[in-house]
Amino acid sequence: MSRISVRGFAVASATAVTTVGAIAGVATGNESTSVGNTEAAAADATIADIPAGAQAQVQTDSLTRQADDQSTQADAAALKSAQESARKAAAETAQNKKDAAEEAKAKKEAEAREKKEQAATRSSSRADLGDLVGKSSYTIAETQAMARQMMASDQFQCFSNIVDHESGWNYKATNAGSGAYGLVQALPGSKMASAGADWQTNPATQIKWGLNYMNDRYGSPCGAWSFWQANSWY
Repeated sequence: MSRISVRGFAVASATAVTTVGAIAGVATGNESTSVGNTEAAAADATIADIPAGAQAQVQTDSLTRQADDQSTQADAAALKSAQESARKAAAETAQNKKDAAEEAKAKKEAEAREKKEQAATRSSSRADLGDLVGKSSYTIAETQAMARQMMASDQFQCFSNIVDHESGWNYKATNAGSGAYGLVQALPGSKMASAGADWQTNPATQIKWGLNYMNDRYGSPCGAWSFWQANSWY
């Protein structure tokens, strides 16, 4: 029968081996010699050299140590994994914050540019309107240019539709029957004095009054145009 080495089990401890040797020494009447011999040969002991009652304990101790080693390695691996996950999460959070800050900054800068451009446009429009006002007479193109500058772009066409029907863009148009006057045919024409004393000769004053009237009564020029289409007056 071959002998099975217990080197792989790394025999429990010198104390366990010594105990085994002591038991053997007592049995032979030479305790001290047996103890010494057993301790010296502990590293080369085999399962066959250990009494049957101690073999199970030695194997259990060896397996326990192996399990402890594996558990320690597993704990270390789990800790490393957790640390790596935490590092990645922190990096992702920091990147998200950075991206959000950059996006907010870009949005703010874009809004600032838009406001600046709008201000420049309004300033330019006022300058252009100033160039038109004060003349002794105005063409239809000039009068329409005034109107475009005095209202939102999405309202101009509705305003223009009404003026087309009411006066054909003639700021001096007079209704012989009713006395209605001007681009928007205010009745009486003197109502437009609330927008300026030059209501009879200044298309800008007539446009201002007409726009205010449409906004107050119908909410907008497009609201006035919808009513006009249904009733042929406004």
